[in-house]
Amino acid sequence: MVDLLPDDGRQHLVVIGNGMAGARAVEEILERGGAERFRITMFGDEPYGNYNRIMLSHVLAGEDAEEIYLNPLGWYADNDITLYAGVRVVRIDRFSRKVFANDGTILGYDKLIIATGSRTFFPPMDGMWVDDKTLTPGVFGFRTLDDTNAMLEYAQEHRRAVVIGGGLLGLEAAYGLQQHGLEVHVVQSGPVLMNQQLDEEAGAILRRVVERLGITVHLGKRTTAVRSAGTVSGVLFGDGSSIDCDMVVLTAGIRPNVGLGVVSGLTVERAIVTDDQMRAVDDPDIYAVGECAQHRGEVYGLVAPLWEQATVLADHITGADPKAAYHGSRIATKLKVAGVDLASMGLKHPEKEDDEFVRFSEPRRGVYKSVVIRDGKLVGATLLGDVGKVAFLTQSFDRGLPLPEERVELLFELAGPSGEQGAAEMDDSVQVCNCNGVSKGDLVACVRNGTRSVSGVMAATRAGKGCGACKGLVCDIVDWATGGDVEVDVSAGWYVPSIPMDKPTLMAACRERGLRSVSAVFSELAPDGEDAGSKMALASLLKVLWNDEYVDERDARFINDRVHANIQRDGTFSVVPQIKGGVTNAEQLRRIADVADKYAIPMIKITGGQRIDLLGVRKEDLPGVWADLDMPSGYAYGKSFRTVKTCVGTDFCRFGLGDSTGLGRDMEQRYQGLDSPAKMKLAVAGCPRNCSEALVKDVGVVAVGEDRWEVYVGGAAGASVRKGDLLATVTGRDTALRLCGTFMQYYRENARWLERTYDFVPRVGLDELKALLVDDRDGIVAGLDERMQVATDAYRDPWREGREPVTSGQFANSLPLVPLPRVPVRNGSVASNGGLPAAAAPFASGAGTADRTESGA
Repeated sequence: MVDLLPDDGRQHLVVIGNGMAGARAVEEILERGGAERFRITMFGDEPYGNYNRIMLSHVLAGEDAEEIYLNPLGWYADNDITLYAGVRVVRIDRFSRKVFANDGTILGYDKLIIATGSRTFFPPMDGMWVDDKTLTPGVFGFRTLDDTNAMLEYAQEHRRAVVIGGGLLGLEAAYGLQQHGLEVHVVQSGPVLMNQQLDEEAGAILRRVVERLGITVHLGKRTTAVRSAGTVSGVLFGDGSSIDCDMVVLTAGIRPNVGLGVVSGLTVERAIVTDDQMRAVDDPDIYAVGECAQHRGEVYGLVAPLWEQATVLADHITGADPKAAYHGSRIATKLKVAGVDLASMGLKHPEKEDDEFVRFSEPRRGVYKSVVIRDGKLVGATLLGDVGKVAFLTQSFDRGLPLPEERVELLFELAGPSGEQGAAEMDDSVQVCNCNGVSKGDLVACVRNGTRSVSGVMAATRAGKGCGACKGLVCDIVDWATGGDVEVDVSAGWYVPSIPMDKPTLMAACRERGLRSVSAVFSELAPDGEDAGSKMALASLLKVLWNDEYVDERDARFINDRVHANIQRDGTFSVVPQIKGGVTNAEQLRRIADVADKYAIPMIKITGGQRIDLLGVRKEDLPGVWADLDMPSGYAYGKSFRTVKTCVGTDFCRFGLGDSTGLGRDMEQRYQGLDSPAKMKLAVAGCPRNCSEALVKDVGVVAVGEDRWEVYVGGAAGASVRKGDLLATVTGRDTALRLCGTFMQYYRENARWLERTYDFVPRVGLDELKALLVDDRDGIVAGLDERMQVATDAYRDPWREGREPVTSGQFANSLPLVPLPRVPVRNGSVASNGGLPAAAAPFASGAGTADRTESGA
């Protein structure tokens, strides 16, 4: 398929890679008026918009994945960028100036940017692979959102994990997995954790801190094999010892994705070799940026150099500064590792005889500080556990400032600038947020342009939106820049950032004005018009408010909500039919089996919610799958009521005190598909033994005998673990059913967008909820129950759209903007990456970077 683009006088810029490097380069180009000069097309391996890869560890620890997106799909449309999401470029014909993608797309280009990033390094190891394309079940890389989601799902039903690699990424992975209740072991082949940043003494202190968290650390262990019997059962070491485990995560380094450069005839050493303008040395019209680029022999694995490279590239390609040149980066970074503050820059120990080395160590408190000074200049510093002097040290390191004669003043507040003074006296060019490349000057300029709240400055500049380690310094700078007159950000209470109203006020306004569509709300209430980032939240609110009177607009939906299935890493979808209370029958199972055979479903998975997940369904097959299943949607993709988990109750269990199965099925039937600010998972237990885990669900009901039921709210057992609060003990299953609905309706009407019940309940307060919903102090219960009844009456199975598509292209084999590749299916395994192994894909694109190269397998 050759795409013929209209000739509108602009050059065609093609960007291969939709990760942080590629997207940042495009952002910089747009800021320089690049849209007037270029038609821009981007290719990315992953079927998403651009997200902050640094934040994957936060997602693994339990934060919402939607919070890490930097540029959602709407951003590309808003900026007239054609995005081929989930499509990989496999060849560049430099003679004809065309790129060839794996879905058959062929595009010509005038300028080309390669930003293919890097991939997880899987060291040679027995048992790692089932074959040359498929990892042994239970083995994971940690590089993409799909890697993270796969780990999260796997971790739900496994208990012991080994993380191979004791660098930053490995410790973050270990910390994240531990939050899910796993016993975690970190294995490092070298003698020091985070050996890229820390010397032996600092590494030993970090080890003590990590082990105090409950994570076991093994140093000097070389992993030689993964033991498996179908799935992972352990790892073996070179000294003959072993660890039993059922999950292995590889974080032992990364490798640049340079296969595309090799087959296209570009000079590739460790990565694609570039000049000072970030152009490939063989072709002046091809640029490379990020981890796939090698500049003056260096390949950078940190995000800060990436921003600097993108700036130079944009200056040069747009002509904004034809003399712009990149001369390399000085690496200074501030991180938070497994909850521990760490700052590192330059050398970690002296290298010459006359280098000065000053250090302080207090292992009991987990504190280590050191500085390396050469010829009176700071050339290295390490701060672990106490980073109060980081601002001053970063400035000294970057600017080569004179240092105090008493070197110890570099580490303590004996003299010299305090942390706050350091922030005030920093040079404007000092980078404050390494994750997003924001300098002190950027923050100050934002304040001078009228934004005087911390949250406003952070939103405008993205400072503090990465790992969050710089938030304290951002606060100091904003406080200084405003002269201490920091404004309280009233927008923090707004339901969406584009409309200055909290949720109750916004709902009242919509009700009063009869606003039933997202576009109508923007038109009437948003001072600055449409905001792509507000659409999903508004759509959810309007559905709660208007039910079947809501006017649906498809562009307000995420892809999952448009096709009523959960998109997977390879562009296919998962289908989860409703199985009420986890109870099914032979007829349903036969239909599921027939569907799996008919559509060559590569994986059938029993979920933690007692349902059956059909994975690997092609988009165009969704209507057929639904029709043949002849079962309602299980809503396993949206912000809505999901499922009710039950135990076997009184029918079969000798301990049962109540019919948990019956109540659970009735509950799922009554509240099926309800839209809500975040997903809701429920459970009913037939006795206090709690086999269905009702105490850790958003809403849980437990039978205590004599038709009495305890109703718990605000529980969680995912990344956040919280026992639910007892809202009330009621008599009668119907009363329990009604009280659950009363609580859910109150939550739907009052919770913030994406606020789970485990945050909502503590915020409102259990006593207040009891007063409102049990004692009916304010007389609102009848209204809540009435509105819940209207909502349940409006239920309509979304899979009916399989028979009556809303648009002609709803189930065509394409993403919203471009066609998706068909994914080959391998026998007995899940297809991925178009049939290429994630780690060994030779032409992987779109893998922008946000972390650092590590060693230690």
